[in-house]
Amino acid sequence: MPRKQAEVERSLTNKGFVAGGGDHNYFFYYSKSGKKTIIRTKTSHGSREIDDNLLAQMAKQCKLSNKDFSLLVDCPLSREDYELRLVMQGVVAARAN
Repeated sequence: MPRKQAEVERSLTNKGFVAGGGDHNYFFYYSKSGKKTIIRTKTSHGSREIDDNLLAQMAKQCKLSNKDFSLLVDCPLSREDYELRLVMQGVVAARAN
């Protein structure tokens, strides 16, 4: 089911992604400790909706299943839970106390 681009972008920024410019709208994930990670995704300029194919690509770039990416966008998947998944996958370093 297509989603509004503004909704997806707003959700990403609320979950620790920082927008960057360029030929597309790039989003880079920063860990809760403030470190830039290798996780990134993008949306196109001028697009109002993101189709299922592009949402699946964004999910893969964010190291999530399509279902979990929907949960990230819809907010049941918190930033803390998302980062924990990234730590468990070895993509993000565990936060030192």
